[in-house]
Amino acid sequence: MSTDRANPFGDLSDFEPQIKPPPPAAAIEQIAEAAGFPSRKARSTEKAPAAPVTKARRRYTTGRNQQINVKATAETIDRLYRIADDLKQPLGAVLDLALDALESQHTGKKR
Repeated sequence: MSTDRANPFGDLSDFEPQIKPPPPAAAIEQIAEAAGFPSRKARSTEKAPAAPVTKARRRYTTGRNQQINVKATAETIDRLYRIADDLKQPLGAVLDLALDALESQHTGKKR
Protein backbone atom coordinates (compact mmCIF):
# COMPACT_ATOMS: atom_id res chain seq x y z
CA MET A 1 0.00 0.00 0.00
CA SER A 2 1.13 3.48 -0.71
CA THR A 3 1.36 6.09 2.01
CA ASP A 4 0.68 8.87 -0.51
CA ARG A 5 -2.97 9.77 -0.64
CA ALA A 6 -4.63 11.27 -3.68
CA ASN A 7 -5.81 14.83 -3.28
CA PRO A 8 -9.64 14.69 -3.30
CA PHE A 9 -9.72 18.27 -4.58
CA GLY A 10 -7.11 17.65 -7.28
CA ASP A 11 -7.36 18.85 -10.87
CA LEU A 12 -9.47 16.54 -13.02
CA SER A 13 -9.57 18.69 -16.14
CA ASP A 14 -7.47 16.20 -18.11
CA PHE A 15 -9.82 13.32 -17.18
CA GLU A 16 -12.19 12.24 -19.94
CA PRO A 17 -14.69 9.44 -19.26
CA GLN A 18 -14.80 6.69 -21.87
CA ILE A 19 -18.13 6.69 -23.66
CA LYS A 20 -19.17 3.38 -25.17
CA PRO A 21 -21.39 3.55 -28.23
CA PRO A 22 -24.78 1.89 -27.72
CA PRO A 23 -25.09 -1.57 -29.27
CA PRO A 24 -27.16 -1.84 -32.43
CA ALA A 25 -30.87 -2.45 -31.90
CA ALA A 26 -30.84 -5.53 -34.13
CA ALA A 27 -28.21 -7.19 -31.94
CA ILE A 28 -30.20 -6.45 -28.78
CA GLU A 29 -33.34 -7.89 -30.34
CA GLN A 30 -31.50 -11.03 -31.44
CA ILE A 31 -29.99 -11.59 -27.97
CA ALA A 32 -33.35 -11.00 -26.26
CA GLU A 33 -35.10 -13.43 -28.59
CA ALA A 34 -32.42 -16.08 -28.00
CA ALA A 35 -32.75 -15.62 -24.22
CA GLY A 36 -36.55 -15.95 -24.36
CA PHE A 37 -37.48 -12.42 -23.30
CA PRO A 38 -40.95 -11.34 -24.45
CA SER A 39 -41.24 -8.48 -26.88
CA ARG A 40 -42.70 -5.18 -25.77
CA LYS A 41 -44.17 -4.61 -29.17
CA ALA A 42 -47.93 -4.77 -29.44
CA ARG A 43 -49.32 -8.12 -30.40
CA SER A 44 -51.38 -8.50 -33.52
CA THR A 45 -54.97 -7.55 -32.95
CA GLU A 46 -57.15 -10.54 -32.29
CA LYS A 47 -60.80 -10.64 -31.51
CA ALA A 48 -61.14 -10.08 -27.78
CA PRO A 49 -63.31 -12.49 -25.82
CA ALA A 50 -66.74 -11.21 -24.92
CA ALA A 51 -66.78 -9.33 -21.63
CA PRO A 52 -68.81 -10.93 -18.85
CA VAL A 53 -72.24 -9.47 -18.28
CA THR A 54 -72.12 -6.91 -15.49
CA LYS A 55 -74.97 -5.55 -13.46
CA ALA A 56 -76.18 -2.12 -14.46
CA ARG A 57 -75.23 0.70 -12.15
CA ARG A 58 -78.10 1.96 -10.08
CA ARG A 59 -77.85 5.55 -8.95
CA TYR A 60 -80.99 6.97 -7.42
CA THR A 61 -81.54 9.96 -5.16
CA THR A 62 -84.11 8.56 -2.76
CA GLY A 63 -83.34 9.97 0.67
CA ARG A 64 -82.48 6.51 1.93
CA ASN A 65 -79.25 6.65 3.87
CA GLN A 66 -79.14 3.40 5.83
CA GLN A 67 -77.44 0.26 4.64
CA ILE A 68 -78.40 -3.34 5.21
CA ASN A 69 -76.17 -6.28 4.37
CA VAL A 70 -77.69 -9.72 4.07
CA LYS A 71 -76.35 -13.08 2.97
CA ALA A 72 -78.39 -14.76 0.27
CA THR A 73 -77.98 -17.34 -2.43
CA ALA A 74 -76.91 -16.26 -5.89
CA GLU A 75 -80.37 -17.13 -7.19
CA THR A 76 -82.07 -14.88 -4.61
CA ILE A 77 -79.77 -11.97 -5.41
CA ASP A 78 -80.32 -12.42 -9.15
CA ARG A 79 -84.06 -12.53 -8.51
CA LEU A 80 -83.92 -9.29 -6.51
CA TYR A 81 -81.97 -7.49 -9.22
CA ARG A 82 -84.27 -8.85 -11.94
CA ILE A 83 -87.36 -7.60 -10.09
CA ALA A 84 -85.73 -4.20 -9.51
CA ASP A 85 -84.86 -3.97 -13.21
CA ASP A 86 -88.37 -5.01 -14.28
CA LEU A 87 -89.97 -2.42 -11.98
CA LYS A 88 -87.29 0.20 -12.77
CA GLN A 89 -87.01 0.83 -9.04
CA PRO A 90 -84.03 1.00 -6.68
CA LEU A 91 -83.39 -1.99 -4.44
CA GLY A 92 -84.66 -0.11 -1.38
CA ALA A 93 -88.03 0.49 -3.04
CA VAL A 94 -88.27 -3.19 -3.99
CA LEU A 95 -87.51 -4.12 -0.38
CA ASP A 96 -90.27 -1.75 0.80
CA LEU A 97 -92.75 -3.34 -1.62
CA ALA A 98 -91.74 -6.85 -0.54
CA LEU A 99 -92.06 -6.01 3.16
CA ASP A 100 -95.46 -4.36 2.58
CA ALA A 101 -96.66 -7.48 0.75
CA LEU A 102 -95.34 -9.74 3.51
CA GLU A 103 -96.98 -7.66 6.24
CA SER A 104 -100.32 -7.56 4.44
CA GLN A 105 -100.19 -11.31 3.89
CA HIS A 106 -99.49 -12.06 7.56
CA THR A 107 -101.50 -9.39 9.33
CA GLY A 108 -104.00 -8.31 6.73
CA LYS A 109 -103.03 -4.66 7.07
CA LYS A 110 -100.65 -2.39 5.28
CA ARG A 111 -98.58 0.33 6.91
